[in-house]
Formats: sequence, structure tokens, C-alpha cells
Amino acid sequence: MTLDTAFLIPLPILVPLLAAAVTLILGRRPRAQRFVTVVALVASLAVAVALLYFADQDGIEVVQVGGWDAPFGISLVADRLAALMLVIAAIVLLSVMLFAVGQGIHDGNEQQPVSIFLPTYLALTAGLNIAFLAGDLFNMFVGFEVLLAASFVLLTLGASADRVRAGISYVMVSMVSSMVFLMGMAFAYAATGTLNLAQMALRMDDVASGTRTAIFGVLLVAFGIKAAIFPLSSWLPDSYPTAPAPVTAVFAGLLTKVGVYAIIRAHTLIFPQGELDNVLLVAGLLTMVIGILGAIAQNDIKRLLSFTLVSHIGYMVFGIALSNQAGLGGAVFYVAHHILVQTTLFLVVGLIERQAGSASLRRLGSLAVTSPLLAILFLVPALNLGGIPPFSGFIGKVALLQAGAEDGSVLAWILVAGGTLTSLLTLYAVARVWSKAFWRARADAPEGELADIGPSALIDESEADIAFEERADVGKMPPGMLIPTIALVVIGVGLTVFAGPLLDISGRAAENLRDRSVYIEAVLGETP
Repeated sequence: MTLDTAFLIPLPILVPLLAAAVTLILGRRPRAQRFVTVVALVASLAVAVALLYFADQDGIEVVQVGGWDAPFGISLVADRLAALMLVIAAIVLLSVMLFAVGQGIHDGNEQQPVSIFLPTYLALTAGLNIAFLAGDLFNMFVGFEVLLAASFVLLTLGASADRVRAGISYVMVSMVSSMVFLMGMAFAYAATGTLNLAQMALRMDDVASGTRTAIFGVLLVAFGIKAAIFPLSSWLPDSYPTAPAPVTAVFAGLLTKVGVYAIIRAHTLIFPQGELDNVLLVAGLLTMVIGILGAIAQNDIKRLLSFTLVSHIGYMVFGIALSNQAGLGGAVFYVAHHILVQTTLFLVVGLIERQAGSASLRRLGSLAVTSPLLAILFLVPALNLGGIPPFSGFIGKVALLQAGAEDGSVLAWILVAGGTLTSLLTLYAVARVWSKAFWRARADAPEGELADIGPSALIDESEADIAFEERADVGKMPPGMLIPTIALVVIGVGLTVFAGPLLDISGRAAENLRDRSVYIEAVLGETP
């Protein structure tokens, strides 16, 4: 790494943190807040793109904070995987923030504390980037805790009963995950005498197999809760749907992927021996199948998408557990694809709520007639999520299924069958949303007359008679909400157009991940 590029690595952390402080000071000047936030997120995206270019062209980029050499100092490491995650996260964070601003952030309630939204959102951004760049377990834990603090504030904005209840549940689960993570860190430190990932990778090879497996098992539980892997996923469908649409979108797109990222990093760098691969394969299968069965049973689009989110985490776990380069490359590609598509779908649900006042399939209908643009914005990412060719979802699934066939074991073939079934059921779930919310006549919806007044549980009978056509905001979705959503749909289609280069980058990332010596030498300056 050259001196003129070394300064880039801390910027994805420093820029949003400094911007969060500035926007907090500017709490009574919302326009200035928005300007600072947009500049910070655009700058973060530019830096992430530069880091991905340098990491892909020149190899792993490392900076030792404060000039303290590893393993004594803090190492920030940007390899292909971390840089790709930074780029995808920056795209999503910028798009969702613009959507939130267009929506008025408060999601229709003028009493919500909107001045705290942007500083907290920037803190969330910093926490994500810390987790991606951390070269040691402790600072990865710090990134997780910054995420937890920020996400709790965002989840409970407005302090409604449902949001506070969901927030408490989310925090309790996250605290359990953090405690288990701390236990895993303590065990790993006791066994190796270090928390630096590169040095731990060297020393863990000398630890007894049983002890090593136990440590990995503890860390897997911690990361599995973050990633919402079955049976550690029951908290997610109850927590995410209650938040405002922008918050739900960024949570669904990114927060679970931090857990997936941590599993990839730990599995490939510290525990590559594969003692728990069969456990991960079974967990991946159950996550896929049970998650999609839960989605089929839902009548609320947000909850349905929350269950599909859980389900498709199983594909990523499948690729990781195969422990071959094809599976790992497919998992990296699928992570990038799923972040964009899942975020887009949740933003579209926000538009549906703005257009029709509800996200319940029992209340929706005729949306393809009242808003053809909204129908297109839903249909494209929905088909992508369902894996219809030639979309990137199909390409990612094919890559993972081919990797399973290449493995050839009985369990891998069962996962191939499970992945195929899950893809078909996902298509059924999104087709059900399409047929009921967009294609069916609204008069045929069981509670169609209630969609006009929103999802309030307390409905006055006089309000229930308001005609759909009389709503002032029908067909008037703010451009500030539409444009970011359209942009994400276009980027999702772009993943299909440029699937070849992205697969190449994912493959090279997988190659680096499987060759631990490259990471270890870059961080420690010595060849293992």
C-alpha cells in the first residue's frame, strides 16, 4: 500500500462520526443537517469505491492506527470482501437517507423527534464501517455495540407502544448476543493470548481441536443471532416491521449482513478446519425452508418480507459452509445482491403505505391501476428476489447450487434441493403479494374499505367510509421518496447487467479469503 492511499482506510469511520457530531449541533437547522448528511454519505461512498479499486488492484490495504504495529495496535483492514461491503452499504445508506428525507423522516407523525434521526443514522453508518474494517475481535465488537445503540434509537423513533415493545425485544436479544460475543472473545483470548484476527489465525492452529471447535461454536451463536440464522431468528419478524419504512429498509438490508460478514471472516481466517460445517449446512437448510414457510403464512407485506429476509440468509450460510471457493464466491455475490434487493422492497412497501395507507394484503388491491409506476417498482425487485432469470438473484442462486453440486456430498445435495424449493416458494410468496395488492380489484379485498385511513387499530366507523379517490395523497408519492427507490431498482438491474465483473470480484475475494497467508502477511508483515 502506498502512502497516498493509506489515509483512505479510516475515512469510512471518521467521516460519518464527525458528521454525526456536526448534525447533532445543527439540530434546529434541518436543512443544514440534511446537507451535512448527504455530503458525508456521498464522501463515504466515494472512499469505499476507491478502497475497492485499490484492494482489487493492489491487494489488501492495511493501516495501523496511531503507528502502533500489529498485534499491539488497532489494525484497520480493507480486503476485497470488506471493501465490497463498504460500497454496497454506502449505496444503500445514501439511498435510504434520501428516501427518509423525502418522506419527512417522521413517517407521517409531526411529533416525532426528527432532529435526532440523522445524527443517529450517521452513527449507525460508522458502526457498520467499524465492523467491516476491524482487524481484531474487540473492535468488531465495538462496531456491533455502536450499531446496537444507534439501531435502538432508530427503531423506537416516535415512542409508540408497538415500537417501544419491539425495541425492547430487539435490545434484549442484541444484549444476549453481545454477552455471548464477549464470552467467545474471552475464550479466544485465553486460548491464543491475542484478539488480533491475523495473529489469532496463526495461534489457533496450535489449539486443541475440541477447544477450537467450542470457541467457534460460541462465536457462531453470537454471530448467528445477529444474522438471524434459525433457530436464532425468531426475534426479527417481530422487531423490524414496526419501525418506519426507511429504518426497516436499512435494518433489513444491512444489519443481518454484518452477522454474515462476521461468520465469513471467522470461518475463513480463524477456523478454516471445517469442524462445524455440517452444523452450518443444517442451519442453512432450516433457515431457508422455515423462513419461507413463515413468509407464505403472512398477510402483512412487511412481515412477509421479514420472513423472506430470514429465509435468504440460509443461502449465504449454505455457501459459507461448503468451504470451497465456488461456494464462498457465490455467498459473497449473494450478500451484495440481497442487500440491494431486500432494501429496495422495503422502500417499495413504504411507498405502498403512502399510496394506500396500509401494508396489509387484506386491505390492498388495484394498485397496478392506481399507480402503474409503483407496480413496476415492486415487480422488478420481487422477480429478482424470486430468482427469475436473468436477474442477479437467479445468477447468485445458480452459483450457489453449482457449488453444492461441486461439493457432491449427500448433505450438499439436500441443500441444493432445499435451495431450489425455497426459490420456488419465494416466487410464490411475492406472486401472492402481486396478485392481491396489485392485480386484485380493491373491492374484493376483505378489508379494502379500511386501507384509506391507514393501519390504525382504532378505527372510527365514519372514517371507514372515506372513498379511495377522496384521499388527497393518492398518486402523489413525493419525488424524494420515488427517486431513491427508482435508483435502487436500477442498481439492482445493474447487478444483472454487470454480474460478470461482480462475480469476478466475488471470486477473487473468495480466493483471498481461502488463502489466509495473504491477510496474515498484510497485517503482521510476516509470512506464516
